[in-house]
Amino acid sequence: MGRGLVLAVAMTLASAAGAQAQTHVGKDAYQGLHWSVAAPQGASWTLVCRFRPVTVWISPYERDRWMNIMTLEGGGDARGRLPGDNGRCTLTKTGGEGAVGIALVKHGEATSAGTRDPAAPAKVTVF
Repeated sequence: MGRGLVLAVAMTLASAAGAQAQTHVGKDAYQGLHWSVAAPQGASWTLVCRFRPVTVWISPYERDRWMNIMTLEGGGDARGRLPGDNGRCTLTKTGGEGAVGIALVKHGEATSAGTRDPAAPAKVTVF
């Protein structure tokens, strides 16, 4: 087997393994880990969560959109869910008074962090 063919086979196997590593979550993408942002004094924030790649159904014309990141901006308290059972979230305070905090919940146990400093984001990871 020639060196070029070996490289082509290795690249094909690597891309197939990567495609299989994605989870197809269908039409209702957000059924995984619960997340919650707390900003009791109404501070504004930006939340960026990364997770293992998933594909989601968007419409009959775009059935498999790939995603591995969620970005939200808000103020005050907020909550929602990630697509899967894993995640790494960074919460940055962008304005207002008081602290902001982030929690990810897996199997009933919360992992949380908080900050008052816009230059020092709160970070949590659950895998």
